[in-house]
Amino acid sequence: MSPGKNAGKGGISSRQADSLRALPSVEEVAELPDLAGVIEDFGRELVVDSARAVIDRLRREILAGREQDADALKPAGLARAVTDEAATVFLPSLKRVINASGVVVHTNLGRSVLAPEAIEAVTEAAASYSNLEYNLEAGKRGSRHDHITRIIMALTGAENALVVNNNAAAVLLALAVFGGGRDVIVSRGELIEIGGSFRIPDIMTSSTARLVEVGTTNKTKLSDYQKAIGPATAMLLHVHSSNYKVVGFTAEVDIAELAALGHEHGVVVVDDLGSGALAELPALADEPSVHDSLAAGVDVVTFSGDKLLGGPQAGIIVGKSEYIEKMKAHPMARAMRVDKMTLAALQATLALYLKPETAMEKIPTLRMLSENDESLKARADELAGGLKKEVGGAASVAVEKATSKVGGGALPLLELDSWVCALSPSAITVDELAARLRHTDPPVIGRIHKELLLLDLRTVLPEQVEELAGAVTQALEE
Repeated sequence: MSPGKNAGKGGISSRQADSLRALPSVEEVAELPDLAGVIEDFGRELVVDSARAVIDRLRREILAGREQDADALKPAGLARAVTDEAATVFLPSLKRVINASGVVVHTNLGRSVLAPEAIEAVTEAAASYSNLEYNLEAGKRGSRHDHITRIIMALTGAENALVVNNNAAAVLLALAVFGGGRDVIVSRGELIEIGGSFRIPDIMTSSTARLVEVGTTNKTKLSDYQKAIGPATAMLLHVHSSNYKVVGFTAEVDIAELAALGHEHGVVVVDDLGSGALAELPALADEPSVHDSLAAGVDVVTFSGDKLLGGPQAGIIVGKSEYIEKMKAHPMARAMRVDKMTLAALQATLALYLKPETAMEKIPTLRMLSENDESLKARADELAGGLKKEVGGAASVAVEKATSKVGGGALPLLELDSWVCALSPSAITVDELAARLRHTDPPVIGRIHKELLLLDLRTVLPEQVEELAGAVTQALEE
């Protein structure tokens, strides 16, 4: 039968019209006897709101032509639907997941996993009052900056330091303090965009700084900066192109030369490093370090706490004390300040860096970036062995060589050798298996490649292998 036949008012069929008329009102649903206990537990307002959501969903499904379960409109079915809808409000939507994607610093999955010491520090800070802004020796108000400044200075060699809620905030604060209402010079090859449509030109506009572009997309020379500097110039901004590479016929100005030029003209020089590497790892050899930037004479350096550093989300600002103090005193700094839990996690993470070998062992991000081939293969073999016993003919299981990514907008061309467990389901598609794994407890995120679901062991913690095998088995048995 064609869609037009038996169509009622508004282009819907008579059957759809009957189904719509059969829908009870929100108040009728809320008054169902089976919901009395739910109202007592959750409150009437939430139950009414949930009933409205259920009725609206049923109406959309009817209009879309989807067949309704016979029990869906019965009192018991409606009560169950409303109860489930109300319960979702109380269920945490932020869930622990197993990252089997092979992307170490996975932005969509929360970036870095914290070290046990950082987790313990967060728990202690959250569980009671603290001396966040109280000087215990003086018995009066203190500064939250005092808890973190000294250790950052010790690790980087900077004169002073400040922590804000992320690196985008750090860059915005620097622009507002030093470039507000004046010219900030940036190479055209560094006008980056990172995830979430964060663009350097947009940030400049928000700070009221005026963008002055120099050079070309692939080549910028020191003379380009020299020609652009004028009476209105406030800052030279260098932005590390962490999430892309321009290769071939290229040229960029050495950061030490840029710093010298800025100082010659009395202009502040700021270096946005983005990811910010403190550890010396083969995988990070091409990533500019905080130490090198400061040693080159840069006035202010900004970088992230939750990327290659391996800590919580934060923007770390280091540099010469006269400039850092100005940033601390700016009103915008208060809007960007971090809470006690972030400070606790960051301090505990940085403390591990005081002993480099400890940092490599304890900080998950660094451990994943440096894990050797033999260890990864052994973990892949362990996972595959367990799955072969459990899934039977539901899927073929193989251990294969593959590559992982650093992620987090860092080192986009670098591929890390890794080992994966490759799954080819027999009764369902690879897409369906991936979808099912996203709904296991905990959810599992892998990657699809050539009709195979790959579970990359570089980003699977050793203690998660058994749990991962259980989730795959569950997904294949549905």
